[in-house]
Amino acid sequence: MPRARNGVAKRLRRKRLLKQAEGFWGNRKSRFRKAKETLLKAGVYAYRDRKTRKRQFRYLWIVRLNAA
Repeated sequence: MPRARNGVAKRLRRKRLLKQAEGFWGNRKSRFRKAKETLLKAGVYAYRDRKTRKRQFRYLWIVRLNAA
C-alpha cells in the first residue's frame, strides 16, 4: 500500500491559493502552478505600486498647487 501523504493539507493549500486567483485571466485562475506564479508577481507589483502611488499623488499635489 502506498504511503499516505497529507492530502488534506495539500488540497486546502491549493484551494486557498486558487481562491485568491479568482478573476485572473485564462488558465491563471484554474491551474495551480500558473496561479501561484501570477500571485507572486501580483504581490511584487502591489508592493512596487504602493510606493509609486505616493509619488504620483505628491506630483499631482504639486501640479495643482502651482496651478492655483
